Amino acid sequence: MNTSPVNAAALPPHRLDPAGGCPHAANARLLAQGAVTPVVLPGEVEGMAVLGHDALKEFLAHPDVAKNARHFASLQDGLIADGWPLKTFATVQGMTTADGADHRRLRSLMSKAFTARRVEELQPRIEALTASLLDGLEGAAVDGVVDLRARFALPLPMGVICELLGVDAGHHDRLHQLSNLIVSTDIGPAEAMAANREMVEVLSAVAAGRAESPGDDLTSALIAAREEDGDRLGPHELIGTLMLTIIAGHETTLNLISNAVRALCTHRDQLALVRSGRASWADVVEETLRWDSPVSYFPFRYPTRDLTLAGTLIPKGTPVLAGYSAAGRDTKAHGAGADRFDVTREGGTRHLSLGHGAHYCMGAPLARMEATIALDQLFARFPGLDLAVPEDELPRHASFVGNGVARLPVRLRG
Repeated sequence: MNTSPVNAAALPPHRLDPAGGCPHAANARLLAQGAVTPVVLPGEVEGMAVLGHDALKEFLAHPDVAKNARHFASLQDGLIADGWPLKTFATVQGMTTADGADHRRLRSLMSKAFTARRVEELQPRIEALTASLLDGLEGAAVDGVVDLRARFALPLPMGVICELLGVDAGHHDRLHQLSNLIVSTDIGPAEAMAANREMVEVLSAVAAGRAESPGDDLTSALIAAREEDGDRLGPHELIGTLMLTIIAGHETTLNLISNAVRALCTHRDQLALVRSGRASWADVVEETLRWDSPVSYFPFRYPTRDLTLAGTLIPKGTPVLAGYSAAGRDTKAHGAGADRFDVTREGGTRHLSLGHGAHYCMGAPLARMEATIALDQLFARFPGLDLAVPEDELPRHASFVGNGVARLPVRLRG
């Protein structure tokens, strides 16, 4: 029996569509071929994606896999253009691009904002904000139809994360627009560079305001830590940390809430199980994270040596995507019914959609709390809520990084 690793070059590469779209059909086809596959990124950049649940779990915690872009061979060789739409994911300075001691240093600073007590203390504020947003839904509806994404699923997590960071409400809409551009994969070089420049400008203004007038918020705490010890947090790390926290802190939860609503509206039997008490809203959140992960392909990690994973060779320095949406429906991990939305899944729901290993999502408890409260209050207020258009006609967000819809029109009264 031949047990030598498969050379990635011998496999047909999957060309990732910059326009995004629903990933599940392509994921199923790719998983049938193997847990690891070569991909072609925008700009004809060659990479790899890890799709299988077990392979991804191993990869995310592998000691010979790095996050710092100094290990990105094509970037270091000068082959990546400045306007490459995925460049920010590689080069922004913060926790998601740090390794070893640098990662531990940055994570320890951020951990103070995401302690169990701090998250628990946010619950009344999240409940109040949720209720306030729901109060405004009917007034915003036209003939009973409202865009739930724009009016509810978006402003809830954006409001929470910006409050945590001490960002004024006047910045919220523009920060979301810029975040959308940064995670988009189908924009041109000039637009990508402009979005990054403006995001840095806005966040620099936020940081300057917090430095001048500190408050009980994470930005003020990070600035204080920098001033106490200049080696603790550099100026670029501060802005990079704010950028990553805002993007990850609202885009993921926005997609989680939207995807859960879509799932429940198209699986009324599962909604009935929750209403009857045979399943909980927490069960809905976990099954949504598995079945329709808020993130499809997350960039990047780089092997620091030639690495064989699930029988496939990943060359040193290759940019690798974490295929969370594919792993969530891997039949080898979740059984023959992996593509079925089931809030009472036997043995509970296990998934990797919030990461694994040293880079596990620090905001996971907060995201879970926000989504659970949001769904509970939403369907209590509007028990007949349903999609206003067929599910397959909902426009998708133009990205293969985020997995979600651009609009979510619903009829509040069914």
